[in-house]
Amino acid sequence: MTHILAIDQGTTSSRAILFDDKLSVVASAQEEFEQHYPQSGWVEHDPSDLWSTTAATCRAVIEKAGGDAEAIAAIGITNQRETTLVWDRKTGQPVHNAIVWQDRRTSDLCKRLRDEGFEPVVTEKTGLLLDPYFSATKLAWILDNVDGAREKARVGDLLFGTVDCWLVWKLTGGSVHATDATNAARTMLYDIRKNRWSTTICNKLNIPMEMLPEVRDCDANFGQTRADLFGREIPILGIAGDQQAATIGQACFSPGMVKSTYGTGCFALLNTGETPVMSENRLLTTIAYRIGGKTTYALEGSIFIAGAVVQWLRDGLKIIRDAAETQPLAEKADAGQELVLVPAFTGLGAPYWNADCRGAIFGLTRSSGPAEFARAALESVGFQTRDLIEAMRADWAAVHGAANMQALRVDGGMSASEWAMQFLSDVLDAPVERPEVLETTAMGAAWLAGQNADVLPGMEEFAASWKKDAQFLPKMAEADRERKYAAWKKAVSATIAFD
Repeated sequence: MTHILAIDQGTTSSRAILFDDKLSVVASAQEEFEQHYPQSGWVEHDPSDLWSTTAATCRAVIEKAGGDAEAIAAIGITNQRETTLVWDRKTGQPVHNAIVWQDRRTSDLCKRLRDEGFEPVVTEKTGLLLDPYFSATKLAWILDNVDGAREKARVGDLLFGTVDCWLVWKLTGGSVHATDATNAARTMLYDIRKNRWSTTICNKLNIPMEMLPEVRDCDANFGQTRADLFGREIPILGIAGDQQAATIGQACFSPGMVKSTYGTGCFALLNTGETPVMSENRLLTTIAYRIGGKTTYALEGSIFIAGAVVQWLRDGLKIIRDAAETQPLAEKADAGQELVLVPAFTGLGAPYWNADCRGAIFGLTRSSGPAEFARAALESVGFQTRDLIEAMRADWAAVHGAANMQALRVDGGMSASEWAMQFLSDVLDAPVERPEVLETTAMGAAWLAGQNADVLPGMEEFAASWKKDAQFLPKMAEADRERKYAAWKKAVSATIAFD
């Protein structure tokens, strides 16, 4: 058995990728599913879609690889984080749609808790801020708004889980209710210092701890799949939330290494080693990974809208038919127009953490058109990334006495854009490195499971095998860089003030 099956369950699609023992892709399959928007600011998934597309893509890659699951040594799972599910322990049926990480329905609850002075407690224990982004208030909302849910949860009949936990439950036929430390760390219910669920926070939100999953290492054994799913039982030997999995896939194993993933959102993680660094700049302190019982921490900056801004150009404004059209459009944009787009479609993430402001665009002229919109959209991702990196540099300097960090390693769909990555390097005034293999999230999950199954090498050998495909070095004049970034900061301030 020399193959590893990686499940990558994302916000808009589910993917399965089969890797061999050299971490080369043998086969892959992807299936999109419907997004549900019951009200403005609400985002939901049908839990059955998450499961059916996952199972279907796994079966598809096995079929593409010859239809024989006997070669698969283990399964690794990576997933969209914070998305919240609650289901019946006895029937396995969800009591409500999954509430997606982008959902903002609990803004008022978060504000009330902040007004009560509870945010410092949350931050000290979980490393997070009080925000609708995280699972805790989503879970509380389900318990408060589904008839009979609180009583059923109190007597132990309901289970809570993030997407990884839901998939493990389905894959194992309901025999395992467990998550890993990285996903637990994103719930706003987990004490990252003590590595256990926080009684204090659960009590505050009236969440029965009986419904919480067991928390295991990223490279733990999460049980065996049902034999009828893929023709035989397959062990699940690795789990990490998508951004932590990308950190692993990018081999960011040393303190000071930083990666940024560009998917629906953008997420930058800075490895801070064995000690959690509490941010003074409204970044998140989180668990990068827990392997072999050893916890490694990270500072994380989360941007809600990155690749989604290109989807908006396509599906909302309908000025492009395909994401690839943004680069040639941006290249021919009028240099005399400097549109600034603040894509706060679902609020602003780090370092602003404003759940209520909404998107805005500045600098429009009568001749502004698709090319200028495309350039502004791509630039908005670079500006938001600089916001994160500036905050990381400051937090890193406060602890280590020096603000220098290593080159930014990038991955995700938008990292394929030469224009976007060059602008990113320009606006950061730092090298940007893109790896040969862009499937770093799935690769991270595959490596966790593969090294646990003795199919793939250990951490040091894996890190040594990382290779860059391209390096982007800053070319923009400092005066231009600072003028553009100052315009961005002004636009953000105006957007927040408008709310």
